[in-house]
Amino acid sequence: MVAKSEKEILLLNSDKNFKSLLEIIESVPSRKRGISIETLDRDKNFRDVLMHLYEWQVMLERWYREGMDGDIPFIPAPGYKWSTIKLLNIQIWENYQDVKLIQAIKKLKLSHERIMDLIRLHTNEEIMTKKYYKWTKTSNLYSYFAANTSNHYIWAIKKCEVIAKSI
Repeated sequence: MVAKSEKEILLLNSDKNFKSLLEIIESVPSRKRGISIETLDRDKNFRDVLMHLYEWQVMLERWYREGMDGDIPFIPAPGYKWSTIKLLNIQIWENYQDVKLIQAIKKLKLSHERIMDLIRLHTNEEIMTKKYYKWTKTSNLYSYFAANTSNHYIWAIKKCEVIAKSI
């Protein structure tokens, strides 16, 4: 039996975690899926969590596109640093308050597939080798892809489980 590459494991875990996330949402009766819970946390409903994931995937796509074009992208976003990530996440939350859950699901499904396609474009070596691409600086593509897919989905699963239990 041949061992799976890190790329294959990333693709499998990303899809598995994404499906688990959607299953949590689908486990709640459709008429209750839009309910916001009482919490001090930023994300109060499924839409908030999904749009957070979506926006981070869109940012990843921008970083990737700009980086592959030879530029050094603003990471995480223009006007923000890692030290101001909470402010960025609040801005993301505010930007998507008018989106309906059904739209959020569609948007995230599409961005998930686009990121999976980007991962598939690369060899395991390209994904795993640190400094392979100038724009990833001392890191590798894997860290960017995993942070915005499989690992981020684990965070979202935990958030959505709390929301589902509270509804």
